[in-house]
Amino acid sequence: MNHRSATWMVVVGAIGVIVLGAVLVVGTGQGRFGGGQSLTLSTCEPRATPGSAVNVTLSDRGDGMMGGGSAMMVSLAAAPGSVPSGSVTFVATNTGALNHELLILPLPSDGAGTRPVGTDGRINEQSSLGEASASCGRGPGDGISPGTRSWVTVNLAPGKYELLCDEPWHYANGMFTELTAS
Repeated sequence: MNHRSATWMVVVGAIGVIVLGAVLVVGTGQGRFGGGQSLTLSTCEPRATPGSAVNVTLSDRGDGMMGGGSAMMVSLAAAPGSVPSGSVTFVATNTGALNHELLILPLPSDGAGTRPVGTDGRINEQSSLGEASASCGRGPGDGISPGTRSWVTVNLAPGKYELLCDEPWHYANGMFTELTAS
């Protein structure tokens, strides 16, 4: 390989890194989301977070369908994973391309991810302690749109809880985690 070819490869590689970096920056908080609206996540913040705060990240890889089946690539992560009991504000951020929601439920005796899923791809939400599913708002709604946040404050007794997304088939495909209140 001559000097000119090597230089060209370095230039092309650098351009690729710059483009990838720009895509990552847009995808992590600013950019264009549904309906051509430009949105910055800082406009979607709770005014106050009483008690402890848990940041929940809801994500996916686009439509996530693999081979036409029902398997999706979705995830839910919470930080911290343990909080003092009492008032806890959950701030759920959708970094994916699909709508998501956050439900807080007591952990089943069999552990996280063991709830029965109906033919509609959803669980029974009857024991939910709280829900964040309003785009740029508090409490229940129609789902957290890509690039937005929702939040909810609940009073947690000491114990273990399951945080999950109950959009169709999201829970069944692994969109849950545990939280401990002590």
